Amino acid sequence: MECETSPASLHFVGVGGIGMSALAQMSAALGIRTTGSDRAAGSPENARIFHALEAQGIRIYPQDGSVYRDGAPEAVVYSTAIEEDNPDFACAPEGTVRLHRSAALEKLIALSHAENRIAVSGTCGKTSVTAHLAEALYHLGADPGMLCGGLVNAFVSETFAGNYRRGGGGSFVVEADESDKSLLNYTADTAVVLNIGTDHYSKEELAEVFRKFLAGARRNIVISDRVLDAVGPEACAGRNTVLFSAEPGGPEYRGFPVFRLDSCRVTPGGGAYCSFDGQSEIPLRAPGHHNAWNALAVYAALVQAGFAKADANRAVGAFSGVWRRFDRAGTLATGAVVYDDYAHNAEKIVSCADAARSISSGRVFLLFQPHGYGPFGFMREELFRVLQANLRPGDVFGLLPVYYAGGTSSFKPRAEDVAASYRALSGDAERYPYFADREAAGRYLLERTGKGETVVIMGARDNSLSIWAKKIVCSA
Repeated sequence: MECETSPASLHFVGVGGIGMSALAQMSAALGIRTTGSDRAAGSPENARIFHALEAQGIRIYPQDGSVYRDGAPEAVVYSTAIEEDNPDFACAPEGTVRLHRSAALEKLIALSHAENRIAVSGTCGKTSVTAHLAEALYHLGADPGMLCGGLVNAFVSETFAGNYRRGGGGSFVVEADESDKSLLNYTADTAVVLNIGTDHYSKEELAEVFRKFLAGARRNIVISDRVLDAVGPEACAGRNTVLFSAEPGGPEYRGFPVFRLDSCRVTPGGGAYCSFDGQSEIPLRAPGHHNAWNALAVYAALVQAGFAKADANRAVGAFSGVWRRFDRAGTLATGAVVYDDYAHNAEKIVSCADAARSISSGRVFLLFQPHGYGPFGFMREELFRVLQANLRPGDVFGLLPVYYAGGTSSFKPRAEDVAASYRALSGDAERYPYFADREAAGRYLLERTGKGETVVIMGARDNSLSIWAKKIVCSA
């Protein structure tokens, strides 16, 4: 299968996943016969994704190998989460080609003939910035393509779920995933790196991953000052590079032009605003310094792409958001306001806490469902450190059982054990509760929260959290 030749058919294993479903939509839009399978095809939390796939003519099979009864696809597309004994692997005819999703993405983007491939990476915010940049380009009349790990409100329709947009062949914005290092499997004309933190790897290992990613950028680099410090200026040599920074200073940093955040504020009514680069103040979709930071990154990328500063500023301010990014679910009977968010690593959880504090006159209650045993084990120490540093007296961080989506696992650490260790280390018996199920967590919130307080329900990959967030406010 050469990049220049369109495959006749592709089958996507785990097609209901947020990234795989976007890729399947891209395949179908390019005229490729596209099928998929998923163990959670009947789950109500995924209905909007499967409805969109079927509306685009993508046939969904049970994940039992039955797809091959209708003829073997030219290739089977899979992600790192798919186990080797999956029936769609085990039942495949001999010689069936397997494509990792990142390799499939590289091939499909080549088929789209995009003139400027923009890849957005970083440990935090890449989904939001991919969505924000694509929507800003749309408002500027650029008709961009996009493949994103979230459902972008501006691009949701009866036919499309919102995580893919075909575009007109100019710019194509794609979220580049560092979690399995698959971002190294494809190249970009413009590489954007937002930040460097702790999620799946140490900062030292991740810095090396980002150096390799940046080395593959053909023309342009948009990078934060902190990432530049981690990877070194030489990683950007020979490319048109601009920086963005939240620190005060001049128009350059380490020899590169830099755009700086000027202000970030929240009004008494909960509205959020920011300004940068001397431009007029713009509204933010949600509160939090991290959202202002994301907006700054988008602005820097637009100006580097040649848009006038004032036009870029207006386009950044028109962002309509991404599903499950600090979405207000409603108000409990106690008066506490409930938000739903996709946060799943230490930095994102703390950013949610910061956003919640900025609009709350009382305590903040964070309820977190870890999104896999491996990532949870990797982050447990860093998560405790940042929680201890950032939570205020009376704030609560509660753990729900780990969400297991399949794949090889030790099934450790258990959430109840981590919560117990946090209580022991902190000496605080109230700050780190564990809830055996959502019913117990809901009862706790109704017993403990009050007016002026804020609840944030957090977790990745399991969209039923969003349904639950709405259920507890409706039934309260």
